[in-house]
Amino acid sequence: MSIQNTPVTEIKNIVESQRLFFASNVTLERKFRKEQLKKLKKALVEWEKPLCEALWKDLHKSTEEAIMTELSIVNGEIKNHLKHLKCWMKSRSVCTPLKMMPSRSRVVSEPLGNALIISPWNYPVQLLLNPLVGAISAGCTAILKPSPYVPNVSRVIEEMITATFDRRYVAVVQGNRDANSSLLEERFDIIFFTGSPSLGRKVMAAAAKHLTPVVLELGGKSPCIVDKDADIEIAARRIAWGKTLNAGQTCIAPDYLLIHRSRENEFVEAFRKALMRLHGRDIKASRHYVRLVSDKAFERVSSYIKEGNIALGGWTDAKERYIEPTLLKDVKEDSPVMQEEIFGPVLPMIPFNERIEALEFVRKREKPLALYYFGKEKDGKEFIRLTSAGGSCINDTIMHIANENIPFGGVGNSGMGHYHGKLSFDAFSHQRSVVVTPTWLDLPFRYMPYKMFSLVKKLL
Repeated sequence: MSIQNTPVTEIKNIVESQRLFFASNVTLERKFRKEQLKKLKKALVEWEKPLCEALWKDLHKSTEEAIMTELSIVNGEIKNHLKHLKCWMKSRSVCTPLKMMPSRSRVVSEPLGNALIISPWNYPVQLLLNPLVGAISAGCTAILKPSPYVPNVSRVIEEMITATFDRRYVAVVQGNRDANSSLLEERFDIIFFTGSPSLGRKVMAAAAKHLTPVVLELGGKSPCIVDKDADIEIAARRIAWGKTLNAGQTCIAPDYLLIHRSRENEFVEAFRKALMRLHGRDIKASRHYVRLVSDKAFERVSSYIKEGNIALGGWTDAKERYIEPTLLKDVKEDSPVMQEEIFGPVLPMIPFNERIEALEFVRKREKPLALYYFGKEKDGKEFIRLTSAGGSCINDTIMHIANENIPFGGVGNSGMGHYHGKLSFDAFSHQRSVVVTPTWLDLPFRYMPYKMFSLVKKLL
């Protein structure tokens, strides 16, 4: 099946109706926001089966993986917001300096307004609905734009959202990049985009026309360092899991491996055993091994296999868009596999002799969305201190995204802005400063002609 573009006139009508709905002030009330969060939570339960079936059709994603990496994350986010929304919405008093006495100062969280949320295809439920949780809890309206590359999921999400929310409050717009362009012509109060750095630049350029704030969750080449002191069996297992989760089609998947030369051969064998434990002897037959999303993606990722010598794997099936988990060695630094985000189950290995070589290799490239280090904890902390990345794990991969109490987001080329937990609430909110000054005292010192200025100057 294919997704049809929502007509431009309909997009304009939705945007205008949401603008009017927000102006009605209905979304400002905590009771309303909690009711909408509960509606979304209930919808996830009622639509679990159709969503899982759609994820299987589009990506060959098993029910277990769909629940673990998509639905449960959104459900956890909702529960967190329901638990803390009252606290997050409260205005908070802050210290007022002596020079401003007897004034009092407060900070009030107010919704930014009408939000546009554009999501990619790789985690089409989580990466669309998780930001929506933040928009709802902050008191915004939202237009959701799912990816056309997962048409079954996008169709089910539209049906779920339509059945759950008033279209003037939360609506779905469908289509390809032409639909994105039509949406970006409209004025929003915040745009939340998850996708590639190249598309992120286009979103930011469009947002600049209206000075619209953006949250950009992008990608990049996330390095994975395996040092000489690493536990190779654990490293191989956790890297194999992180790289084959969603068949490597994860923005924070290990993109390339920097491995101490003395551990390279040992790692290849440990990686082979780890794959067997994860997916069995016949990986293609594994119910938990996802396929590439499209023929175009298959052709791009499979072409990378030719850019080095195969240390493990390498088998492909174009008809099923299947690519076996593949380790590459003898890869040139200027080859496409080392310049472009792979977004698939191909992992090039670059050996190093001293840690400083790996450090310099990472530092001379764009800041990645994730960085993983395997070795002694103190060495990992030092490596992280001397580099910059959106997020990091020491002796693990992927798992930093699972903790809603820490920020998730990129830096530099890998994005800007953060979300998850309270940061999702903050992403869709404006922190408004309010100073309250009583009328029972009106000190003359601040007024012209500034009498007794020498005394006032000491207080400034």
